[in-house]
Amino acid sequence: MPLLLLKLVLTPLIVGGASVASRHWAPAVGGWIVSLPLTSGPILFFLALGSGPEFAAEAATGTLLGMAGICAFSLGYLALSHRGPGPAFLLASACYAAVALAVQPILDWPFALLAALVLVAITGTLRVLPAPVGGGPAAHPRWDLPARIVIGTTLVVSLTAIAPLLGPTTSGLVATFPVYVSILAVFEHLHAGRDAALSTLRGLMTGLYGTVSFYVAVHYLVVPYGVAIAFTVAIAAALLVGGLALRVLRAGMVPPPEPEPV
Repeated sequence: MPLLLLKLVLTPLIVGGASVASRHWAPAVGGWIVSLPLTSGPILFFLALGSGPEFAAEAATGTLLGMAGICAFSLGYLALSHRGPGPAFLLASACYAAVALAVQPILDWPFALLAALVLVAITGTLRVLPAPVGGGPAAHPRWDLPARIVIGTTLVVSLTAIAPLLGPTTSGLVATFPVYVSILAVFEHLHAGRDAALSTLRGLMTGLYGTVSFYVAVHYLVVPYGVAIAFTVAIAAALLVGGLALRVLRAGMVPPPEPEPV
């Protein structure tokens, strides 16, 4: 399946499913859903089948380091979240690009060291982000969900189309840009406020522990044990670690603030 077609199929499902989950449970749960390797996982799988296990193992390194950029994105959004979703998103995008560029020279470092650095970055980001707010978000207009899907799909198609024209480094930055969480955070900010947007980011960061487990399993197992075993173990690890992280996330939710009397 071509990369573009894969993203066209997955994007409406991921954005729509995470948005519905945010409404039914809490914004943090939607953020947790988009933290899962729902796009990068299938891409790595097809790379392993088409280009070989060695290529997939190396590709997991670049994808893993992309999470350092996502940490920077979350912190950038937090820094200007009091100014509204527009300024927060612009700063978050700039922070993502800066960190994603900065980590390029260390791509050849030992994978275990890179994984440890990413885990430290995730943990540090979680210590800065506020506790997630429990309960469902505010009422959303009827156009909200279709708009999320259309904008998300348009962004994915556009980024996929322009990435090959920008050179290897820039195309890597564009390909791993956190489109899904951007859509969720900005729309939650618009309709439910700053706390909901930050809860989405908190859910994302919590779920990344499971995603790190996925990439570690693929990197170390795909060459010696083959594609089937490596990806089976990787999926199991992501679900186990991600599931535990979700329990911790939901246990740490604080009640939504009481509305001020009119």
